Amino acid sequence: MPQSAASETLKGVLERIKYSNDEDGYLIADLRPENAKNAVTIVGKFPGVQCGETLKVTGDWSRHPAHGPQFKATQFESKLPASVFGIRKYLGSGLVKGISKGLAERIVDRFGESTLKIISEESARLQEVDGIGKQRASSIKEAWDEQSQIRDLSLLLTPYGVSPSQVLKIYNEFGFVAADQIKENPYKLAREIRGIGFKTCDRIAINMGIGNDSPQRVDAGIEFVMQELQDEGNTAFPENELIEKAVEKLAIAKAVAKSGLVRVFTNRILSKYELEGLTTYWQIPFNHRDEEQIVQSFIRIQSHPSCLPPIKRNKAVEWAQNKAGFEFGERQREAISMVLSHKLSILTGGPGTGKTTILRAVVSILKAKKVRVLLAAPTGRAAQRLSETTGAFGQTIHRLLKFDPAEGSFTVNESKPLSADFVIVDEASMLDTRLAASLFQAIRTDSHLLLVGDIDQLPSVGAGNVLKDLIGSNRIPVTRLDQVFRQAERSSIVHYAHAINQGQVSIPATVESARDLVENKDFQFLAASNQSECSEKILKVFTHFVRGTLGLDPINDAQTLAPMHKGEAGVGNLNTLLQASLNSETESMPFGFLTYKRGDKVIQTRNNYDKSIFNGDIGIIRSIDGINGIVTVDFDGNVVDYEKPDLIDLSLAYAVSIHKSQGSEYPVVIIPLLKAHFMMLQRNLIYTAITRGKKKVIIVGDPAAYAMATNNADSKSRCTLLKERLTL
Repeated sequence: MPQSAASETLKGVLERIKYSNDEDGYLIADLRPENAKNAVTIVGKFPGVQCGETLKVTGDWSRHPAHGPQFKATQFESKLPASVFGIRKYLGSGLVKGISKGLAERIVDRFGESTLKIISEESARLQEVDGIGKQRASSIKEAWDEQSQIRDLSLLLTPYGVSPSQVLKIYNEFGFVAADQIKENPYKLAREIRGIGFKTCDRIAINMGIGNDSPQRVDAGIEFVMQELQDEGNTAFPENELIEKAVEKLAIAKAVAKSGLVRVFTNRILSKYELEGLTTYWQIPFNHRDEEQIVQSFIRIQSHPSCLPPIKRNKAVEWAQNKAGFEFGERQREAISMVLSHKLSILTGGPGTGKTTILRAVVSILKAKKVRVLLAAPTGRAAQRLSETTGAFGQTIHRLLKFDPAEGSFTVNESKPLSADFVIVDEASMLDTRLAASLFQAIRTDSHLLLVGDIDQLPSVGAGNVLKDLIGSNRIPVTRLDQVFRQAERSSIVHYAHAINQGQVSIPATVESARDLVENKDFQFLAASNQSECSEKILKVFTHFVRGTLGLDPINDAQTLAPMHKGEAGVGNLNTLLQASLNSETESMPFGFLTYKRGDKVIQTRNNYDKSIFNGDIGIIRSIDGINGIVTVDFDGNVVDYEKPDLIDLSLAYAVSIHKSQGSEYPVVIIPLLKAHFMMLQRNLIYTAITRGKKKVIIVGDPAAYAMATNNADSKSRCTLLKERLTL
């Protein structure tokens, strides 16, 4: 066996696949070189290849400490098998629907090296084989043609980083004409296939000779720029700035970008909005529509009389106070009265300022008056917490509005509104423009809507800044709660949260070891000077403090909230470390760069209305069926099966981003915070993270980074038009 480090080339039949990753095409396989008695192990990325194919691979030899010599391939070429041996392997792999291993043997015995040609060009002759009739021969030919198309598509696209699973999605979307569609306009992939972006399409287009200034590239590029802006939370963008971004991203002239804007507007890909005849804004059409719908719904609800029975507000407040068993603060009394007297109202304030007391009182009063009340929140955890604090049933907004996957829309809407006299929505800072538009439309004309949220938290993950815009419009009555009540003052978490919000750098005494953390303090700071030290100490917080000192379940009762995804102290690496440390289960399934194990904590990364799970939902993997490729996840009682391609929507959740934690609370929160996170060190970010902790918050990091975040109130503002539309 050659042991030289010099690059060389092997050619042979792919005999056996030992391991494969459908996402990146990574294989560990046996290749039988020409004129060799024994197969050799090859490793590398071979997207789309199948057993029996003839491979020509270039690479270097290495020695694995456990598995011995391996050929690490850096390049490969693949051809359909030409030998009887290869054809047997190829057809017997189950690749072609309708051909079992036994049937493959009989077909190859009959036709030998001509087998593939017979299937492709003379499929009627398959009837010469025992067990194959006319209908079966036709179905085998159909399956062969489909597989051939997928193979050709894979050969076309995998050099550009398109994964095998994405190739399959493309084929399922476009069918037999997929390759022709891509060659005609490769940018279609970015529009219609999730996970394939403009940059990938651009590489394909350049290789096909599509010019830099071609209309199809420019138009797709402008869409790409607008999508990036939307992903940053914007619902609109000034024309001049949009053109500048397009020029920068696409390396085109201003005149070319302007022409592209005209085309995309004409084709209704983007919408245009003139503000006071001075500034032209551009929007993705549904952002334009959603903001308009919020405004129209606002006008509709505000202009119609209330359906509530007469309520003597002062007496109602006194009654609720007696029922609660303690005296309300003056601001709380005013808030209750305000909510009862306005059809649309907003209640905002930080932790410990009495929002829960007000909500309980309002719900109690309304129920005593036989008012039909519905309570909702953007996430399942927030809805559950709302139920616990008010004693009334709470649900997610998506369930409240009843999304119909078949129609792709909510069934509860303006024509079929909610059967409620009063709707209360908690964690309203999480409302993006799209969800808010659907919610406002579903409010009956004579009904009331109360939005409750903390305006100082991070804005929604989706586009928009609805709560801030509504407050800023001065069109809706707002109660701002700023007094921290005595019972809350005893909480260090509340104290430090408000200090941060006011820009006061107040840092608790730091400790050097996780063993120095104490049970009777709810806010503590564990020093770490760099990312490596930080990640190591976070592991020890889980093992020594959470599991040891507190006696809690480190998976279910504690949550790491990180400012960033990358780096040793980022979400990705922390998940890998925490999974290895906290989950010893052996039942697993690899997917991409991850391996999921039974008992893992996972998070859904996009809305899936078919499964009734939504972006940010956290669950536990209950079982893994490796044979059928199914992972079963329990999301607080909603048990969902994921087939392997669907795992792209899951990620490990031992650590999640602070943005993803919105609307949730955890008994123990651990926050890595270093100067290396400087891009994300903002006041509202650290404030949001700290207020997620119910009982304990432990910051692991550098006090200087904490000070930087507290002093930085200049969070990146979002460009939206809802406020402007409301004030016209």
